[in-house]
Amino acid sequence: MAVSDQHAPSAGAAAPPDRGESQPPDSPAAEGVADRRVEELEARLAEAEDKWRRALADLDNMRKRVANAADRDRAEERSRVALAFLPIIDTLELALEHAAADPESIVQGVLAVRDQALGVLERLGYPRRDDDAGSSFDPARHEAVAAVPAAASSAAPGTVVGIVRPAYGEGDRQLRPASVVVATGSE
Repeated sequence: MAVSDQHAPSAGAAAPPDRGESQPPDSPAAEGVADRRVEELEARLAEAEDKWRRALADLDNMRKRVANAADRDRAEERSRVALAFLPIIDTLELALEHAAADPESIVQGVLAVRDQALGVLERLGYPRRDDDAGSSFDPARHEAVAAVPAAASSAAPGTVVGIVRPAYGEGDRQLRPASVVVATGSE
């Protein structure tokens, strides 16, 4: 066998696999296929960018709608609360009109205003809570504003001995804890 025959393909040898290229890679036809593929990919990229921009615009519009709805809800709630306080103002004005004729009417008017205000707070979900002196101090329900020695108050340390301001609301819907005076163990 000659040396040149060793590298020549034999008649029974398989042809190299076809890579789908009927033309050499640098032929004008191959460049046309590559150009079409680039155009196709650029079109798909443009479509994806368009979808992305639309999604961003939809998200921005949704944020604006939610913000507007929240603003509307806040304004409506402020109006409801303000409307609930109008009868209190009316009662104050009525008491002031009758103050000159009967000084006792001022006291009655102030009591009526307080009762109306308590009613408004209760309807808003914050009823007045009158804690009792003698109960144990609870930091979730009480705010200590003063302390007195237990011996002076004849109460056990940690006991509420006086209520300065009542609480409004209950549990996690507490508007304000009760301001209390607490007995301490030290002198």
